Amino acid sequence: MNKVYSDARAACADIHDGARLFVGGFGLAGIPEECIYALRDLGPRDLTIVSNNAGTSDHGLVHLLKNRQVRKMISSYVGENQVFEQQMLAGEIEVELTPQGTMSERIRAGGAGIPAFFTPTGVGTKVAEGKEVREFDGRRYVLERGLTGDFALVKAWKGDRLGNLVYRKTARNFNPMMAMAARVTIAEVEHLVEPGEIDPDLVHTPAIFVQRIFQAKAPSHFIERRTVRKRT
Repeated sequence: MNKVYSDARAACADIHDGARLFVGGFGLAGIPEECIYALRDLGPRDLTIVSNNAGTSDHGLVHLLKNRQVRKMISSYVGENQVFEQQMLAGEIEVELTPQGTMSERIRAGGAGIPAFFTPTGVGTKVAEGKEVREFDGRRYVLERGLTGDFALVKAWKGDRLGNLVYRKTARNFNPMMAMAARVTIAEVEHLVEPGEIDPDLVHTPAIFVQRIFQAKAPSHFIERRTVRKRT
């Protein structure tokens, strides 16, 4: 089975209107930017996007938001994107804010075939409104549903032609679990190598979870908020 595609546009060509997408990354680290550009150009609409954050006002998912392609966002941190903020406050986009750890576990649970779980996070807050709350050993827990999707767009540092993936540093926060939780996983990689060139002990996402892979044409490494100290 050939999993290698020529570019992002070819790999994302069948993403349809109304699809639920996992989009990897943490801030701007590990975002599948070429997949995002391809989706912008291909134009599917009414998308539900599960992503830790909404990118910034210049990079990441903002390109889909500006194009009015997103119907709903399931996210944790969305404070760096003014376009997202304006659409949310105007009621132009549906937003489901989820605590970061809870969102991570919802995705992991979906990939593991676990339909729901109880967590103490969010009990007594708006997060728990409309959800079942139960008590275990004297502590209250809220029921959260696992998340699955139609497609996962993930970004890896290195991948082989079979689909085995290796992430670097912060990019490993959400990409691995998202790759497990979707029907079709599309991997955008900086380095595409032959099978056997990746040490099996270093594989983060096994090939069984990846259906499509392509090498990024011009990977960039944007920093969401650069913070430095003066040299002494």
